[in-house]
Amino acid sequence: MTQPPSQPDPQAIADAVREPLPLAQVDLADLDHFTDGVTPWRMFHTLRHADPVHWQPEPAPNAGFWAVTRHADIARVDRDAETFTSTKFVNLEEVDEDQIKRRASLLELDGVRHRALRSLLQRQFGARVINSYTDFLRGLTATTLDAALAKGSFDFVKEVSADFPINVLARLLDVPPEDNQQLINWGNRIIGHTDPDYADVLLDSEESERYRDLPFRSPASLEVFAYGRELARQRRGGDAGDLVSKLVNEVPRDGVPLSDTDFDNYFLLLVVAGNETTRHTISHAMLALLQHPDQLARLRDDPALIPGAVEEFLRWASPVYHFRRTATRDTELGGKRIKEGDKVVMWFASGNRDEEVFPDPYRFDVARRDNDHLTFGKGSPHLCLGNLLARTEIRILFEELVPRLADIRLTGEVPRVRSNFVNGIKHLPVEVTLA
Repeated sequence: MTQPPSQPDPQAIADAVREPLPLAQVDLADLDHFTDGVTPWRMFHTLRHADPVHWQPEPAPNAGFWAVTRHADIARVDRDAETFTSTKFVNLEEVDEDQIKRRASLLELDGVRHRALRSLLQRQFGARVINSYTDFLRGLTATTLDAALAKGSFDFVKEVSADFPINVLARLLDVPPEDNQQLINWGNRIIGHTDPDYADVLLDSEESERYRDLPFRSPASLEVFAYGRELARQRRGGDAGDLVSKLVNEVPRDGVPLSDTDFDNYFLLLVVAGNETTRHTISHAMLALLQHPDQLARLRDDPALIPGAVEEFLRWASPVYHFRRTATRDTELGGKRIKEGDKVVMWFASGNRDEEVFPDPYRFDVARRDNDHLTFGKGSPHLCLGNLLARTEIRILFEELVPRLADIRLTGEVPRVRSNFVNGIKHLPVEVTLA
């Protein structure tokens, strides 16, 4: 595999992210720090070593948060829902009780209700069902790759990373493939609510106050709600096995049916979470293989490494930078006194580079063993519901892609999503030579 001259040397990148950054310059609330692919890792490195439970001020109206950056502390917070609740929201925005009632999804619930809503779809994301999709996923992968690779030069994000997962989601929702681009567009506009290239209304703008009761304050949420409600209308009373039919026709274990608002927010979560994290992991994995052609060669020479490499892809990508919790009582964490009501933010991306857990964490190694990454949560009641599906999609994609490549090179810039929530790549221009 060749490496284009414009590509930074992988060792230079690793050295850059470890370059000391004065603690006074760390600002995890400044979204512009998250657009160059280096500064976030420098900030995390500084915090893990200098102040692993760090008070981060924020611009008004927010009040600041505790940034938790070491693997062990993150895992502790994630496991302890009694002390660190999700019910006050999982992103940095501070919301009132009325907003919580209107916007809360599965992510913003704990305890009995959380388990009840989670159980509605748990079987659909279990091993038996996901394993039954193998032939479908391989066929879909072949179709995606045939179309992309035939172009020779293309945007890997658009043609592969975004196209493949959204087709899987369309299958799970039982919606026509011609709706795929709309689903992608909605995800971009909602998750990209802090990026001017994606957002209809930027989160920190005065105009966003008009949409304060919508998820992510995004007007695109209204379009997703309307789409989901029409699907619900069509499938209510039926016995199909798609995700929408399960949500509208089954009663949760706690005996409390989904309200219209519950359905809206659950459906929106499926549209966003069912595409974004897998998409960005695939993009980051491909970029890492471009930057480390020796690792791509290892996968080509020994495809049996790919299932294990998926875990390294997930660690390396860290597609979601953080999730927030809120302290329910005064407590201690990492030697700091946390007060009831304080925001406590788990920076999963930092934990995935913790030297105490990952030897040489800035080395991308497709044969890394004991890869105890935090990407899906660790020992948490909020462990990602779709983690097995995501792992299966990523594994099959690279099992099908790697043997087809004689050469692949980067041909342009790799812009990042302006966000401290999603670690996203907007475009990945490549040129390929087929084997």
